[in-house]
Amino acid sequence: MKKILFISSSISGDKGHSVQLAQQFIEKLPQQSVALDTLDLNTTPVPHLDMAEMAAWMTPVEQRNDEQQRLAAVSDDIVARIKAADVLVLGVPMYNFGIPSQLKALLDRVARAGITFKYTEQGPVGLLEDKPVVIFATRGGIYQGTSMDSQTPFLQTFFNFVGLKDIHFVYAEGLNMGTDAQQTALNAAKARLTEISAKLVA
Repeated sequence: MKKILFISSSISGDKGHSVQLAQQFIEKLPQQSVALDTLDLNTTPVPHLDMAEMAAWMTPVEQRNDEQQRLAAVSDDIVARIKAADVLVLGVPMYNFGIPSQLKALLDRVARAGITFKYTEQGPVGLLEDKPVVIFATRGGIYQGTSMDSQTPFLQTFFNFVGLKDIHFVYAEGLNMGTDAQQTALNAAKARLTEISAKLVA
């Protein structure tokens, strides 16, 4: 059975195109062999990282006080769910040329020195076991391949840094450029997600 972790960061919830495309992708997988875990950052947001929480990570487990245990548990839970998953699915709308701030807050809990990456004399090494990461990137305009697309290089770099290199982007662009442009973009995204889902179950 494949364990799917779906991370949704759309403030539009189920009405968001990134959420709908991700859900369609998950539905393409054989349902009898899929266990779905969902992190909905719209309904259950992760607070922005602060020094108190980072200090809790750096304190040995046996020396943490109750507050530090509570703070460290936020990141520990997210990392554990990522490690347990066989496939990561992310819904990532573009807000003001970047990823949603709530997703950045979550990713700040994933980058943990000694847990998800380590530094060596040859440079950083990711510690997560590689697995497919499917990213549904939805945008109102056309940005893929241009200097205004900060999402793709950031997400590619971040996941590579922690050891995840099998990354698949599904773009749906021009969603605010008229009905025809939106439908064309969604049809192309649906064809792409069908292709990827077929590969994952092959």
